[in-house]
Amino acid sequence: MNTRKNNAQWNSGADLVVAQLEAQGVNHVFGIPGAKIDKVFDSLLDSPIQLIPVRHEANAAFMAAAVGRLTGNAGVALVTSGPGCSNLVTGMATATSEGDPVVAIGGAVKRSDSAKQVHQSMDTVSMFRPVTKFAVEVTESSALAECISNAFRHAENGRGGGSFISLPQDIVDQPVTGTPLQNKGRVTLGAAPDALIESVSREIARAKNPVILLGLMASQPENSAAIHELLTKSRIPVTSTYQAAGAVRQEHFSRFAGRIGLFNNQAGDRLLQQADLIITIGYSPVEYEPAMWNSGKARLVHIDVLPADTDNRYQPDAELVGDIAQTVRKIAARITSPLQLSDAAASILEDRQQQRQLLAMQGASLNQFALHPLRIVRAMQDIINNDVSLTVDMGSFHIWIARYLYSFRARQIMISNGQQTMGVALPWAIGAWLVDPSRKVISVSGDGGFLQSSMELETAVRLKANILHIIWVDNAYNMVAIQEEKKYQRLSGVNFGPVDFKTYAEAFGAAGFAVNSAAELEPTLRQAMDVNGPAVVAVPVDYSDNPLLMGQLHLSQLL
Repeated sequence: MNTRKNNAQWNSGADLVVAQLEAQGVNHVFGIPGAKIDKVFDSLLDSPIQLIPVRHEANAAFMAAAVGRLTGNAGVALVTSGPGCSNLVTGMATATSEGDPVVAIGGAVKRSDSAKQVHQSMDTVSMFRPVTKFAVEVTESSALAECISNAFRHAENGRGGGSFISLPQDIVDQPVTGTPLQNKGRVTLGAAPDALIESVSREIARAKNPVILLGLMASQPENSAAIHELLTKSRIPVTSTYQAAGAVRQEHFSRFAGRIGLFNNQAGDRLLQQADLIITIGYSPVEYEPAMWNSGKARLVHIDVLPADTDNRYQPDAELVGDIAQTVRKIAARITSPLQLSDAAASILEDRQQQRQLLAMQGASLNQFALHPLRIVRAMQDIINNDVSLTVDMGSFHIWIARYLYSFRARQIMISNGQQTMGVALPWAIGAWLVDPSRKVISVSGDGGFLQSSMELETAVRLKANILHIIWVDNAYNMVAIQEEKKYQRLSGVNFGPVDFKTYAEAFGAAGFAVNSAAELEPTLRQAMDVNGPAVVAVPVDYSDNPLLMGQLHLSQLL
């Protein structure tokens, strides 16, 4: 492929498409071929880009999203026309709401057939426009490189998200003239204006109960490092959304009130309720709606790469828009003395610390079988060291993990909260492992979510991906169940039958394990961790304490 880059004539549009992907620095393409796009798949055979066939198009987008979140460079999904594109929609909606840069390329019918009712004709651009930052169909071969380059720029700059390009078959198949465009990289922002930074610094100095709320963008490594500097100098209490997992380092654990989301009943929520100054860093309302945490009594500072969206319950008194790391470092440089905690804030943080210690000391004593969620979280904490990455699916188990499992490395944990999409954990894990094959990746799902993407076990086996997938088994869509029970005092549509997940995993060529007693949990997890390749562990879980998640749960009630 490289020998043809300086040649203005290309044997096909597909060759120029692949050359532009190479120019963008793409290493992996995830997808499923079909007649309208197979010429691009053929051209990839002559490229150093690794083509990874998947088993469902949505999973291609999830894998690409993991690449995008962990590297900042857009992951790429490549699919055919019609249902190939429509199957991508959930993955692209998830990527955009989670801030993950992804470029999706979809085949389309020939331009001469676009207004006809022919096989797999579909207005895919209109379909993707509401769930992406950028969606376009290439209507002239001369615009191929431009459209692809712009798709990457939209996906990667600012808050990340999805871009979609529709490629008509005739443009892909026929010879074209063009030159790949140079990748200029992401646009570099400067810090917010000094006058605003100075004003906010004075607000911090005056505040008696300031709180920092971290959002998704705070977990980018460079932003997390700057936040570390701010917390070191200011000693301001901090809480975070689920997506900001890992943004707070262990040195600041004593002033970290944990993660907040879904239900307004956590230590971080209590800090926010009594705050006189709230500083959000890299936060978007899609992570945890402002009406759940903003009482309106505190002054509000918004630090992000984008201005705040207008919201009745989120109207910042100051907006510091620009490069987050640079802005935060400038604020940190102006801090002259650490905060003296108020009695109220100190009490909240001390109680939170005691609950953490209680779980560490007594979590393993929860011996009922099926297993209590806290017993599983405690066992997982033991195997998730700093070198292990974790991807978390959607279900009631993810609340237990988000609240009680801790991480001190930026982007060590991937959690979905924007769309709360089921089935993301396993494909995310595959993408995460491809980004850094030296790290073991643990993915976690419920039995409901697992079967929405479990076909990708074959992909993991084919790649020899070093992934351990843990399934919390209860034969139900339990997160829906606890909400139905609270609202209606009865259940509808949430129960399903059992699956032998050990045998299921082995049928794909993965190592399969099943926990059959409380005593087997920790040794089985350790044995599965020792597998160098895909492994699956099924763990029966007792969710009878789930209703407590909706109230003021204190671990002393359970331990």
